[in-house]
Amino acid sequence: MNCKQRYLETVLFGHPDHVPLSPGGPRESTLEAWHKQGLDANVPYKAALIELLGIPEEAFQGAVNLPVETKMIPQFEEEVLEHRDGHYIVRDWMGAITEISDEFDYTYIRQAKDFVTRKWHRFPVQTRDEWEAMKVRFDSATPERLGGSLDDVVRLAKAEGRPTSMYVNGPFWQMREWVGMENLCMLMVTDPAFVQDMADFWLEFTLGLFERVVARTDVDILRMSEDMAYKAHSMISPKMARRFLQPTYIAWRELLDKHNCAVYDMDSDGNIEELIPIWIESGFNLCDPIEVAAENDIVTFRQQFGQRMAYSGGVDKRLIAVGGQPLRDELERIIPPLFKDGGFIPSCDHGVPPDISWPNFVEYTRLLAQYEGWL
Repeated sequence: MNCKQRYLETVLFGHPDHVPLSPGGPRESTLEAWHKQGLDANVPYKAALIELLGIPEEAFQGAVNLPVETKMIPQFEEEVLEHRDGHYIVRDWMGAITEISDEFDYTYIRQAKDFVTRKWHRFPVQTRDEWEAMKVRFDSATPERLGGSLDDVVRLAKAEGRPTSMYVNGPFWQMREWVGMENLCMLMVTDPAFVQDMADFWLEFTLGLFERVVARTDVDILRMSEDMAYKAHSMISPKMARRFLQPTYIAWRELLDKHNCAVYDMDSDGNIEELIPIWIESGFNLCDPIEVAAENDIVTFRQQFGQRMAYSGGVDKRLIAVGGQPLRDELERIIPPLFKDGGFIPSCDHGVPPDISWPNFVEYTRLLAQYEGWL
């Protein structure tokens, strides 16, 4: 099988020759620790795993991301407003006023290069006038939204037998970027018409952009970030999710279904148990990263939802850090039951933190490769 066939057979409950190997990705602090623990700083970590474990390179081969730009154009000019008491206060490219430790430069505010804590002082949309001004930055017809390399990327994916993927912010995520998470949740109660206006606008913008994409190529995977849950529950009620978010999900699916999109991947942190039924109703068939510390359990989810949902992630990062028998016991608990049905790519249940040592990560990857048939 090539990469595309293997991936689709895996997540669509088929019969892959191997499950794709996806142990998870480290952040900067993790790599810094690994370089002190034996990983050559001049060797990419996947290349080191291939050499150390004898895994074929194709095991790590993944989707090709299409150059589709959904961010605002033009962006705000980033500016440091204050630097005091060990912190920067910055107007970032999204127009928010944000605070971050000067241990990091301010580009870390909006890039997941490491595990950082940030504080938001003001979001760019506080009034209707600010909302009208924001809307002009999201024109689906802007030429730069489709990279000039789109056709080359599609040709590369076909030549290498890899699936294509397109990334978009979900409506909750995007509205949160405009007005802030707490403000958004309150507006759903105090000013639902404003929330509906924002949701409708995001739907119109994204559909216009997607129409431009599918006029030139089919898309195999739609990846969406939503982050709409915390440790115990969803951030909004299921009723609100169905009212304000579900129409966008369904419209995306209806359009992309006509162009052979096979995988609709929902990425949300937190406890997602009460959200999965809504995502299934909306046409999503894969979700990740299934954070174990948020009391998600993929074995239980499989019992609840059967083959209506596939999963990527679900391996407790805390047990990868412990390693040894506790990790082996956990992998044996979750992998065989889910591999029996299919629809599961085991991976670290979020970014790989620095308390996971390089030796433990190597051993964990070896165990995954054995379960998946690469070793």
